[in-house]
Amino acid sequence: MKKVMTSAALLTALAAPAIAAPETYVLDASHSQILFTYNHLGYSTTYNMFSGFDGEIQFDQEDPANSSVTVSFPVRSMFTGWEERFDHFMRDDFFGAGEDEMVTFTSTSIEVTGDDTALITGDLTLNEITKEVVLDAKLNQSGEHPQKGTPWAGFDATTTLLRSDYDVGLAAPFVSDEVEVMISIEAEKAS
Repeated sequence: MKKVMTSAALLTALAAPAIAAPETYVLDASHSQILFTYNHLGYSTTYNMFSGFDGEIQFDQEDPANSSVTVSFPVRSMFTGWEERFDHFMRDDFFGAGEDEMVTFTSTSIEVTGDDTALITGDLTLNEITKEVVLDAKLNQSGEHPQKGTPWAGFDATTTLLRSDYDVGLAAPFVSDEVEVMISIEAEKAS
């Protein structure tokens, strides 16, 4: 009887569909950037960047809607290309950012829109204010990294933010309130 029950349990397990769980991928800080741009008085487009940040993706390749992403980085890791602009952004009339003030994003849902595209909704905390944002995301590629020999994935995403939503709207609308955000990240499957 014990042998029959063991066989029945084994057959049941084999007949049940395999449910793949999301796998943890960690961001490759050397190949992950957030570029943001805004219009300066109608004369130019100004570019700034965050790079070298930490994050984690729970990546479910079989059911991408079951994936999630969390990212965080210090406000003071911003690169403006001009020290006086950086100093201005860190003053109280913009971020008033201390050494430990962070920008964070935590996804709350993912809507798959195509074979390699999705809308990622999440909570963005910036300047100690949290708002819901939607990232228009694209999976660039996933597979074995040709140099490292480990599972790897790369994604791009875009969104538009309003500076005034995060209490950094100084000089709007002359300096555009809208900020275009472009994200490109690579991530390695955690071992």
